Amino acid sequence: MSLVIGLTGGIASGKSTVSTMFKEMNIPVVDADVEARLAVMKGEAAYFQIIDTFGKDILLEDGEIDRQELGSIIFHQEEKRKLLNEIVHPEVRKRMTGQVEEAQQNGEEVIVLDIPLLFESKLTYMVEKTILVYVDYDIQLERLMKRNSLSIDDAKARIQSQMPLNEKMKLADAVINNNGSIEETKKQLINVLTQFGIKI
Repeated sequence: MSLVIGLTGGIASGKSTVSTMFKEMNIPVVDADVEARLAVMKGEAAYFQIIDTFGKDILLEDGEIDRQELGSIIFHQEEKRKLLNEIVHPEVRKRMTGQVEEAQQNGEEVIVLDIPLLFESKLTYMVEKTILVYVDYDIQLERLMKRNSLSIDDAKARIQSQMPLNEKMKLADAVINNNGSIEETKKQLINVLTQFGIKI
């Protein structure tokens, strides 16, 4: 039986770095963000539902959904955001479940689900173990401002829109502290996998 691990973190916490480490270990990673983008591509079930709900004004000239236009609508209207999530989330879960089943059939020992909002979206039922990539608030703020060229206020607003990492720490089976070097992070990841009974 495969062990399904849920990998999560906060914005600019370094979750992608840890996700890459899993891939380098030849452990398959199913990325919720990638699946969410694929789920709303032209011709997919969610694509038609989104047009029915939000109208054709959100389409680009080539017929694909204008993600920025849609984002500007849902960012300011919570009820619209909920509507979009009700359309997209079930499709993303379906796609991820399909990939897990495929990996299990291929005899994979470990499968990682990279889900940014693992705890907020109450998706822990999809995994057996959870790993949180943690970073101190000041470092998170600094990295986010640098990475996305944001003002301090914009960066703070983005961080505050998510569940605080300190709260996520209480919910996770294992925590990787990503304040230090990449080498230190990798060493912690290997230790966590060893604790989960996985030999690397």
